[in-house]
Amino acid sequence: MPADRTPADPTARRTPLHDVHVDLGANLVDFAGFLMPLRYASETAEHRAVRTGAGLFDLSHMGEIFLTGPDAGTALDHALVGNLSPMKVGRARYTMICAPDGGVLDDLIVYRLADETWLVVANAANADVVRDALAERVRGFDAAVDDRSAAYALIALQGPHAKEILARFTGATLDGLKYYAVLADRVAGVDALIARTGYTGEDGFELFVDAGDAVGLWRELAAVDGVVPCGLAARDSLRLEAGMPLYGNELTAETTPFEAGLGRVVKLDKPVDFVGKSALAAQAQTPAGRRLVGLVARGRRAPRKGYAVVTSDGSPCGVVTSGAPSPTLGKPIAMAYLDTGAGESGLAVDVRGRAEPVDVVALPFYKRP
Repeated sequence: MPADRTPADPTARRTPLHDVHVDLGANLVDFAGFLMPLRYASETAEHRAVRTGAGLFDLSHMGEIFLTGPDAGTALDHALVGNLSPMKVGRARYTMICAPDGGVLDDLIVYRLADETWLVVANAANADVVRDALAERVRGFDAAVDDRSAAYALIALQGPHAKEILARFTGATLDGLKYYAVLADRVAGVDALIARTGYTGEDGFELFVDAGDAVGLWRELAAVDGVVPCGLAARDSLRLEAGMPLYGNELTAETTPFEAGLGRVVKLDKPVDFVGKSALAAQAQTPAGRRLVGLVARGRRAPRKGYAVVTSDGSPCGVVTSGAPSPTLGKPIAMAYLDTGAGESGLAVDVRGRAEPVDVVALPFYKRP
């Protein structure tokens, strides 16, 4: 999530873990209409805890939208760009919901919980948009949309030690839970959906629980030696190192999956017609006007969102979408859109009037061992 430094709005919504964050002395900010922890102490220390041990995140601002009914899978095939209906129970898939012109309304993770039950997890800022779009697009199908976001809390445990820590609290066979899979079991004595997805580049688990069970579960996990509570700032730098897009930065309603280098999630050959297919099919045949790349700064000044990428003669040729110092690489990194005709040598980022040289690199910047 972005390191949004908007001052806390006293009218913003609170997650079920709000009082826990206050007790821990978190720096709270307004993010997507929620008061969320930006950091608890040092965002760099929180980042490194996830890379080397385990970090604990409150993701309860995310949207949980259920689709149920005999046609739920087919309805999702029509509503989203992916081919979801063949997915097996217990599996998950990354996908997108697009506008008719191909612009991305949100990127999503979809879980198949039962033959006729699906869970769509939306970004907090877009949860209402996704819910309303799904309700409109499933008309004519034997399927129902039910937004249960308020009933759920979502806690993520991420890092190389996440599995061994979580195993202390559940009888679930975590070794058998594949990446992008989900199962129902009990964790620390409460019912939970245990998903193995993540947004940090590390192994990890997301725990969907009843909102009333969140505080007790958080405290159980946080009491384990080495588990570090982590805020939005660390989450943002972790996902940036892992080359994962953020809605509002790399993905917007004016961006298509192909521009973002995510055309693989668009299944043009699926048997069900879907919203945005005509526009996306045309774009699949034509090179996009820009492409998403990774940048590593040669100096110490970090490129930031909105900064221009320029050629050796100072001509603009792109724009930074996300940028920050990388605790793991020890250098500033960024993702940026470059114009299709732009080369990849001799580039710089205009950092407050000063051209800072950068190298174009393949994404992601970091892959776990």
